[in-house]
Amino acid sequence: MSGGAPLPEPTKEPILSISDLKEAADRKLPSLVREFYNSGSTDQRTIAANSDAFTKYHLRSRVLVNVRGLDTSATALGRKVRFPVGCAPAGIQSMAHEDGELATARAAGRWGVNMGVSSFASYAVEEVVDAGKGVVETTKSGDRGGEVVGSAYAMQLYPMRDRALQERIVKRAEKAGCTAIFLTGDSPVLGVRYNEWRNDFRTPEGIGFPNMERTSKQIRESTHDDGFAKMNDDSAAWTTEIKWLKERTKMKIFVKGVICGEDVRAAIESNADGVIVSNHGGRQLDGVPATIDVLEECAAAAEVALGAKCVYVGRPVLWALAYGGQAGVERMLEVLYEDFRRCMALCGCRTVADINRNCLARMGLDGVLRPLRRESRL
Repeated sequence: MSGGAPLPEPTKEPILSISDLKEAADRKLPSLVREFYNSGSTDQRTIAANSDAFTKYHLRSRVLVNVRGLDTSATALGRKVRFPVGCAPAGIQSMAHEDGELATARAAGRWGVNMGVSSFASYAVEEVVDAGKGVVETTKSGDRGGEVVGSAYAMQLYPMRDRALQERIVKRAEKAGCTAIFLTGDSPVLGVRYNEWRNDFRTPEGIGFPNMERTSKQIRESTHDDGFAKMNDDSAAWTTEIKWLKERTKMKIFVKGVICGEDVRAAIESNADGVIVSNHGGRQLDGVPATIDVLEECAAAAEVALGAKCVYVGRPVLWALAYGGQAGVERMLEVLYEDFRRCMALCGCRTVADINRNCLARMGLDGVLRPLRRESRL
């Protein structure tokens, strides 16, 4: 491990990277589930861009910088986290592993990172939060004593036609201990997902959506598209949604799915507490830019020096669950942590606050590599 920590011992662990996790998951998951998790919309342009865009950015390593005592911790959702990564609110996790979101919560709690709970989670929000809290209790005097443990939880929410149900979900989440709402704003309709249509995708028998108060039988009576269309409110607007939520909860309200400066400014004007820059993993409108490519525009629109405070990962959680349940998610977080810590050390950053645009260069259309050079955090 870099930054003055001990080097890792040789291991026979086959999972050394996120790519390893995906390959392992692909081998284990049924094709119906694998395609649902991995596919994007229409021609898959945006899902490909989400990965390909990183090739335009290059890390600028530094030499002879004292990084002893390197500290990866940061603050997210009002609490200290071990490093600025969280588990995104990916739905139907029980398709990957029977413990689903419970396993994710336990892993997140042990690693001291935050977690989003999907409205379409396989387990109720109360069960998910309790699973994470249970791990923290056993960890206090265990093998992670003295380190950052525990999670803050956010409840992912869609604008819904049934306002009474939407309010019940909000109240349940707040009572369970969630501190934020992640309001998904990019889905007035579902994106065109050919694989779901070809496969007539329906949630596997036996898996319900307890947060949505829907049983497995009710879910399977309609297609994924039809079920969503009946639930989702396509009349949702900035002028109504944030105000409605603020009147019913003290939780922070973040708008998820923002990819342009105009919507960042709208979020500020609507009194939202923050935004999550996301193109929905390439599953909504195909052809929109990669998330990393719009981050600078969104940060500039907010007129703040700070950029992304925390990065939430979705598909790697699902792959990790398929690979090994809770242990798989812990291994995924370990891989990301080791990469993050090593990159900090080699770029001369002793703390997360030291990470700024000077750490990056970007390849221009003319083929010239230029440092970003702006004195602000990413």
